[in-house]
Amino acid sequence: MPRPAQRPPQNWSRHAALAGQAFRFGVVGTAGFVVDTATLYLALWLGAGLYGGRVLSYLAAASGNWALNRAWTFRAARRPGGHAGAARQWALFLLVNLVGFAVNYGTYAALVASWPLAAAHPVLAVAAGSLAGMTGNFVLSRRFVFRGA
Repeated sequence: MPRPAQRPPQNWSRHAALAGQAFRFGVVGTAGFVVDTATLYLALWLGAGLYGGRVLSYLAAASGNWALNRAWTFRAARRPGGHAGAARQWALFLLVNLVGFAVNYGTYAALVASWPLAAAHPVLAVAAGSLAGMTGNFVLSRRFVFRGA
């Protein structure tokens, strides 16, 4: 006896929306990686050093990521009103993403300290750190910063 055609799960559209958000978050993260790397190399050129330069580059990338995620990835989320509300959301984004930053920066620092190739080409360590922190940042941002997305 032939099996009846299976219907897609009822939550399919919700899963598709979540997958779309995750994809957009990844695209934004890729843009953040470019900003992070460019800012790091600029900071190194200005003499900031591998560790201090990375703090500056992370802040630049995270700020850009917040703006892009707010405008594109989580555009359906409730938005706090006015300039003060946006500033609070940006600060919350940075605060919540400290978990991802700890993983990101820890991975970067471990690679720069232990792998001569990463110390010579910090972009490798930046990439590894970015990937390591991205999943946690997505979950935490969606839950705490861009609620209702």
